[in-house]
Amino acid sequence: MKISSWNVNSIRARIDNIIQYIQEEKPDILLCQEIKTQDQFFPKEDIKKIGYESYIFGQKSYNGVAILSKHEIKNVTKNFISDDLNQSRIITGEIEVKKKKIDIINIYIPNGNPVNTEKYIYKKNWLKKLIFSVKKRLMKNSNIIIAGDFNIIPEEIDVYDFKRYENDALGKLEIRKKFRELLNLGFNDIYRIKNKDKQEYTFWDYFAGSWQKNYGMRIDHFLISNNLLNDVSSVKINKKPRSRVKPSDHTPIELEIN
Repeated sequence: MKISSWNVNSIRARIDNIIQYIQEEKPDILLCQEIKTQDQFFPKEDIKKIGYESYIFGQKSYNGVAILSKHEIKNVTKNFISDDLNQSRIITGEIEVKKKKIDIINIYIPNGNPVNTEKYIYKKNWLKKLIFSVKKRLMKNSNIIIAGDFNIIPEEIDVYDFKRYENDALGKLEIRKKFRELLNLGFNDIYRIKNKDKQEYTFWDYFAGSWQKNYGMRIDHFLISNNLLNDVSSVKINKKPRSRVKPSDHTPIELEIN
């Protein structure tokens, strides 16, 4: 089974690129973040024409997450955490792989910038609530995949110039410690496990020729619970969609489960 995660930066603006990606790469499940549309305006019919159902938690103009899937997603929920600002940032569901019930948690963590503002406090509180809810979920099911746009640079290797971001809301030590706290619950940053010293990115800003200069950062992640570690055959970052016309500033990360 192939599961992809992609911050699409407006599903309606990128629909042609998204359909092209699905037709070329054929993920069983595509987890989307920052869809930037309400449920009623989501291009469900376009997605259905290529064989996928849409499970949506939208929001007007901002945020929003969705699961596009060839297979039925069961027990879809939109209230995994209580969001202080009622933003659409997390959707969960269940799949079955070889008789294993797996919880999928698709997240779009707040950016948190500028630091020293309420936006940063919101991000810290959001992460605290996420960790609490994941702990509770682990008591019911130890097969969990958390994926999406974390807006967290885990290590210095994960950004082109760490000095520029060590006081940014994506790279501050206390935010990276929250990422570590999640891992310590029994999760694995599967990209880093499979690619020990590889310096690859999932995001390049639109400004200052960042894509052309490869001024990027790895902020989109798959966290795999310990129980599923041996089921993962590969994980890779697919840079092709970032090079297209009218691209998202993120590119997909792809997980293969045996």
